[in-house]
Amino acid sequence: MLLPIHCCYLSTIVALTIFLSVRSFSDAQSCNGILVSYAYTGGSRLPPNVSNAAEQPYRFESTLTVLNNGLDELKSWKVFVGFDHDELLVSASNAVLADGTTLPAAVGNGTVFAGYPMTDLKTAVATAGDLTQMQVQINLVGTVFGVAPPSVPMPKSINLANDGFVCRASTTQGKNASSVCCTRDPKFKTNITTDEEFLPRQNGDLSIMYDVIRTYDSNYWAEVTIANHNPLGRLDNWRLSWDWMNDEFIYSMKGAYPSVVDASECLFGKQGTFYKDLDFATVLNCERRPTIIDLPPTKFNDSDLGKIPFCCRNGTILPPSMDPSMSASRFQMQVFKMPPALNRSQLSPPQNWKISGTLNPDYKCGPPVRVSPTENPDPSGLPSNKTVMASWQVVCNITTAKGTSSKCCVSFSAYYNDSVIPCKTCACGCPQNRERTCSTTASAMLLPPEALLVPYENRTAKAIAWASLKHFPVPNPMPCSDNCGVSINWHLLTDYNKGWSARVTLFNWGETNFADWFAAVQMDKAAAGFEKMYSFNATLVDGVNNTIIMQGLPGLNYLVAEADGADPLRDPRVPGKQQSVISFTKKLTPGINTVRGDGFPTKVLFNGEECSLPSVLPTSGGSWDGFSLGTSVLLSLLSFLLMR
Repeated sequence: MLLPIHCCYLSTIVALTIFLSVRSFSDAQSCNGILVSYAYTGGSRLPPNVSNAAEQPYRFESTLTVLNNGLDELKSWKVFVGFDHDELLVSASNAVLADGTTLPAAVGNGTVFAGYPMTDLKTAVATAGDLTQMQVQINLVGTVFGVAPPSVPMPKSINLANDGFVCRASTTQGKNASSVCCTRDPKFKTNITTDEEFLPRQNGDLSIMYDVIRTYDSNYWAEVTIANHNPLGRLDNWRLSWDWMNDEFIYSMKGAYPSVVDASECLFGKQGTFYKDLDFATVLNCERRPTIIDLPPTKFNDSDLGKIPFCCRNGTILPPSMDPSMSASRFQMQVFKMPPALNRSQLSPPQNWKISGTLNPDYKCGPPVRVSPTENPDPSGLPSNKTVMASWQVVCNITTAKGTSSKCCVSFSAYYNDSVIPCKTCACGCPQNRERTCSTTASAMLLPPEALLVPYENRTAKAIAWASLKHFPVPNPMPCSDNCGVSINWHLLTDYNKGWSARVTLFNWGETNFADWFAAVQMDKAAAGFEKMYSFNATLVDGVNNTIIMQGLPGLNYLVAEADGADPLRDPRVPGKQQSVISFTKKLTPGINTVRGDGFPTKVLFNGEECSLPSVLPTSGGSWDGFSLGTSVLLSLLSFLLMR
């Protein structure tokens, strides 16, 4: 009779513990999947005291609980919490934000949490009901605005964010707690089997592998590989950052370098106290969030800093469609650990990864996910592979935040119209100075073709003179500039029975030179008729619908920065520029109407960044003049000046 009593006692303890954790015994008992619960535990008024009640800050504390009541282990758990009151999250125990954002962070539109350091939740069956392995509790502390106690700032929704799960409608317990049960979707197809030790590698625009290649009790060597998988994405002068979670620091590096070499935080911190015999004069970086940059090509053969495959390229990572050999970057670093992680098998990757570049797309990176160890060719030359000690994958995807300005813009012109439709007003952001005298809402003024060669601040006289000549209205105040570092002019050059052509001109108005630049145009109806480009290399992109990628010919693929004119005291500055003609046949695109819009791109990218397009197209009638001898003269002059 002792065994049944003991079993009953154990079951009671487990059930009671679950009840205390998730606040609802009935939910915990009835959910045969993943139970996610959220409980508001308290709050208080924060200074300062403001007159507007909607802007008064309050502290909030809550607990998010994730419990695995299913039969399968939940790997790399993720939970969405739909915060809905302009919350500012200050701290979260046992979790990080899945998009790599460092706390404190604004989460008023909702956010996804990912597990750290406990990323996987085992089952009750596999652990005999051990809640320390089945469940994770995240204590949240933050600031909310306008929700004064006793009102409760509850999220509008909570659910499991892992793929392949379906969540029921949430249930509430009073006014300060809610829970939801999520079970596996039987319709979801996956190649993951539950008995695999690691999750498979995921696909994304960019992947970062964090491979531990050598490990010792107090330190380890990690190899970091950044690989570009997007056919139109790229990075220039990449900058990579992350958060150390356990007071680690970088002792040495090969293939890359910290943007700041500083060991003072270690010397005067707990690291200096623990490593008493370590020479901190040779330590590279002790920042909690270091920023890593690539080395120049001159360091590739350096015995101390280089000799790492794919390193030392000035931070340039090209799209694989452009050059597969230049689509990755790699470096190695020696990382010192701190107690209690002084064990060669106790390894933990950094969190909150962020990568950025110059005039490149914005990337959002997920949390590191443990994957099967990377295999590399055996250095001995034998026909075998050698695995690293441990591997984590960080997947980054190109994102465009709401309200984000472009970094490049496009102007349109055509053989049948004298005027150029310039880049949009404030296409790349409006001026920040409060004393501006320009209009951010007025439409950009039509220009004569030669005005494209002149910096915006020198175009006013030409724009006004052109408006007077063509009887166009002149806004008061004048429209603000496009503020773009790079602009592209697409000029419809010819149109005849069997084909047509366009002239593409790139202008660099910034101070940065672009080596190995590329541009891409999406032609919804005309791409199939692409023939050739005469001064650029160009090809249709595999796997990307109706898109043509173009780049400079070998030796001519350098778009220089803006420079002074011939007489700096009198002449305006001159943009870096490159130009080519692109031709199309109509044989494969019957019915195409270039004048009505088919001859203009619907999307343009420069170095992976999507450019702002005009909202109108050149017309051959109406208020604008048609093709004339004057148009021919101006266009010829423009071509002559560009080719100088």
